[in-house]
Amino acid sequence: MSSTQERAKQTAEAIASKTHKPVELSELFVERIKPKSIDGKPYEDTDASAVWREWEKSLATRGYKVEDGENYDDVVARADEALSYLQQRDETAFVVVSHGHFIRTLIARILLGPELNSVSLKRFYDLISIENTGITVLHFREAFEEPACWRLWSLNDHAHFAE
Repeated sequence: MSSTQERAKQTAEAIASKTHKPVELSELFVERIKPKSIDGKPYEDTDASAVWREWEKSLATRGYKVEDGENYDDVVARADEALSYLQQRDETAFVVVSHGHFIRTLIARILLGPELNSVSLKRFYDLISIENTGITVLHFREAFEEPACWRLWSLNDHAHFAE
């Protein structure tokens, strides 16, 4: 499974060439969706920078929307939908190629569950780094005397680059 965004599709295709599994594209795994008015504009552009800053606030403020950009409520709802979609899959293991901010949203939702709020998500974004090509492993399973739920096994591992 892969985000429909180009760099994620390229990564998914490279993985598919080794695993011989087809790439399934899904909008569920795209990066957080920014306002269209700032697409392709440099951060130094005064107007784009102002919209970007407001949009960043919307990711840490419930109900606050900037243009057509994804806000806190939108990105958390999409994370919930993505986790539900993955949980319902028949496969026991699969690869999902996504993006740093969205991966952090998924992990924050898993770790904080219903206690996740806009302040804790912003703090999570500020303190957890996700670098390109890192491998994060999530399992949906039971644990000793605990019901099945999503569990974080590894975060942004880059050991696959070691030789």
